[in-house]
Amino acid sequence: MLLVSLLLNIVVLVPVVGSLAARAPWIVRAWGERAPARDILLAIYIAILTASTALLAVVAMMGPSTALEAAAVSLLAVQIVYKVLTAVTVQDALRNPVVLSNLGIAVVHAVTVATIAPGLYG
Repeated sequence: MLLVSLLLNIVVLVPVVGSLAARAPWIVRAWGERAPARDILLAIYIAILTASTALLAVVAMMGPSTALEAAAVSLLAVQIVYKVLTAVTVQDALRNPVVLSNLGIAVVHAVTVATIAPGLYG
């Protein structure tokens, strides 16, 4: 499941980061006009993409380890919290495609954390 979550982050974030950076027209419908808040979100997405890519590279080169799994659980746990919170903080959340995709991704990451965490802290 760890590979699924890391790959999901990469597959979702590469086009999103690219589109935000290029100021693609469809971005305005999803995240609004360019503003400091949207640029901060881009920075957060780049950080998550970088961390996911680095963790995936380490798994590919060295295989899973307790330290790597702990790092991944930390990344995924933060993502789960912020993604679920979008359902509470965004107006008309359940009609917003970004919020809906966030909730779906949070479910995948929660399954990953639930499968890894017991071995780390058990």
